[in-house]
Amino acid sequence: MANGIIVVVVVAYLLFMLWIGWYSSKKITTNTDFMLAGRRLGPFLMAGTLAATEIGGGSSLGVVQQGMQNHGISAAWYIITMGIAFVILTFMAPKFRASTVKTVPEYFRRRYGKSAGVLTAIIMLIPLIGLTEGQFVASATILSTMLGIGYKPAIVIVAVVVTAYSVMGGLWSVTMTDFVQVFMIVIGMIIAIPFALGEAGGWSNVVANVPPETFDMFKGYSPMAVVSLVIMYVATFTVGQEAVSRYYAARDGQAAKTGSILAAIVNFIYAFVPAILGIITLALINMGKFSSAEFEAVGARYALPVLAVRTMPAIICGLLFAGIISATMSSSDSDLLGAGSIFANDIYRAILKPDADNKQVMRVTQITMVVVSLIAMAAALFNPASLIAILTFAFTLRAAGTFFPYVLGHYWKGGSLAGTIASVISGSIVVVYLEKISADGTLFGIKFSQKIIPGLVVGLVFFLIFSKLMPPKEQTTELAPEED
Repeated sequence: MANGIIVVVVVAYLLFMLWIGWYSSKKITTNTDFMLAGRRLGPFLMAGTLAATEIGGGSSLGVVQQGMQNHGISAAWYIITMGIAFVILTFMAPKFRASTVKTVPEYFRRRYGKSAGVLTAIIMLIPLIGLTEGQFVASATILSTMLGIGYKPAIVIVAVVVTAYSVMGGLWSVTMTDFVQVFMIVIGMIIAIPFALGEAGGWSNVVANVPPETFDMFKGYSPMAVVSLVIMYVATFTVGQEAVSRYYAARDGQAAKTGSILAAIVNFIYAFVPAILGIITLALINMGKFSSAEFEAVGARYALPVLAVRTMPAIICGLLFAGIISATMSSSDSDLLGAGSIFANDIYRAILKPDADNKQVMRVTQITMVVVSLIAMAAALFNPASLIAILTFAFTLRAAGTFFPYVLGHYWKGGSLAGTIASVISGSIVVVYLEKISADGTLFGIKFSQKIIPGLVVGLVFFLIFSKLMPPKEQTTELAPEED
């Protein structure tokens, strides 16, 4: 599929990511620098890294596919709801920043006790390995499809590049690469629209060659499905280390709020771009200018790359391809850093070696990132088919039981260790039951579009009941002190 110019542009981009990692390493002097960029992120850098972390392959190629196949313009809801979640998180952002923790399990440990910290560390670490594998698979599939190389070499290339710049510079390099990546994907996709429209002969031709319901905002998503997506995103962004760490890393509470709003605006603007590209692709197929058979070999998900090769100059096409590849890389680097931070901060330092100094913790973080990368790479090489199941299960499992103890812990003095343990266990059991045991995915005869919702409800009930039955010894929302 690719010609020499496209390959050169993509390779140059990957090398640039490595250079950013090396450059960012010069800014690292402490463990806080590595994990949280020294808590110095201003609103623009925070917005860029926050948006890039959540705008992945599903938010680009997946939405193009939805827009083309059956959702039309309503495919934009997949990304719009992320933006709504960021708006909601704006109200909690100053609280997150003020807690001055490095990880979510650290919050649980200092708020509720060591056992709560250990339990949440385990529950959040394992899904991050799965999420890293999923993003490696997505990045490698895109790279191999666009450049015409084998899947396995692509996996190795992606894993090496992402791991190298992440391990070198920590959150500094992740933030800098994310900022470049979100610019690449948003601008690259926007630039693709006029080229695609030129192939179709203008917007009026597009409208004339697709069904009228294509422009119905609720064609593919019902209002209830939209609400369910918002709930899922709020829950997972709040306790997902790869997302909430950006709030911890903000310069102050105001930067956290502003960055969250700016990230939401990026999502609102970007949401319609891939959906429109999907609609244009559908119109081109209906006009006979673009055959669906042309992308059958790689699947409908890769209609956009095929369209780009057909309609765009090679150098612009290369920039778009680099942007699409970066969309998934920007998620995998955050998952890697999150896994390393949780193991080093909440298992190694909190349990295995409490007297470890900053340099030792940082080194363990880096080693853990390499180990997680190797595990994820091996899993991606030999079991790529499990991608969707991995992502869905990981998102729901880590958030169902931890969301309310984490959020309410900032406001309610009555939250207790017993309530937290009960919430985490009960919420997780509900998710595991719905995902792995229930044959039809129902609970008490009710089928949920987002399985995290019953997990959240059960977790909340158990948190409140057990916190009342077994209240904390000291009624406070303050965290126990911990050395930096």
